[in-house]
Amino acid sequence: MRPSSALGSASHIFVAIAIGAAACGDNTTVPPEHQDYVIPDAGQLACLPNLDGQIDANELEAAIGISESLLVSPAGQTRTVDLTGDVDGAGKRTWDFSVDDGSDQLASIQAQSLAGKWYAGSFPNGQWVAPLDVADTLEGVYTHSDTEVDLLGIASTQQNPSNGQTLYVYDQPVAIYRFPLTPGASWTSVGTVRNGTFDGLPYASTDTYTVSVDSAGTLILPDITFTQAMRVKTTVTVVPIVGATVTTQQSSWLFECFGEVARATSQLDETNPDFTTATEVRRLSLQRSTP
Repeated sequence: MRPSSALGSASHIFVAIAIGAAACGDNTTVPPEHQDYVIPDAGQLACLPNLDGQIDANELEAAIGISESLLVSPAGQTRTVDLTGDVDGAGKRTWDFSVDDGSDQLASIQAQSLAGKWYAGSFPNGQWVAPLDVADTLEGVYTHSDTEVDLLGIASTQQNPSNGQTLYVYDQPVAIYRFPLTPGASWTSVGTVRNGTFDGLPYASTDTYTVSVDSAGTLILPDITFTQAMRVKTTVTVVPIVGATVTTQQSSWLFECFGEVARATSQLDETNPDFTTATEVRRLSLQRSTP
């Protein structure tokens, strides 16, 4: 142990002498010059809401491959909804969808590229697809332009699902949204299906979409509040070649750059656009479903 201790002591002395010698000599070290702190570039968001009272084409684009988390009412259960909301003395409307019902379920959906889908060849002008139902059993095929978002048709997500294949293409694009979206705007768009397939059976129909931007106001959700949300009412009337006509009402709330942030869907054959019983309610959520 002694040689080791001696070596340690000698090393300590050498270091001390070296430091002392440097301290006693002339200081010829030139301090380095430092540049001003550079603030890192946080990057530019692809879309920033400008709250100008309308939603333009560039404020409603599909975010391909980006998951959106939703709180969704359970399948098979109905919900009482207030689609009218409250209007204060200044005429400002508020929809309160903030109650987090314990039975709500978490779901994740996302828009995807059309490329690689089994039905891609049936939609040569299609750009992207999105689930029509939370379970993603059916997908809509869409295009986006400076003037509108169009639905080109519908297909089953799987080519051969257990309940049979679905694939039908509209003879002309159906306008889901027309830009700019502003309160008071409305339109009707008709798509006809010929030689289609639904649940494995031959299918043909004429589908009429009646859309109106009903109003704008504050939408309160459990995790976030949107101060300039726009309510879009859509009535879909399906007249099949065989069978009864079916009508469905839907109210969606859209916000600049976020897209659809809430939705309520009526029961079948509902005639009142301000329905009070919904078969499904979706709300944008901060929570994430378990992979």
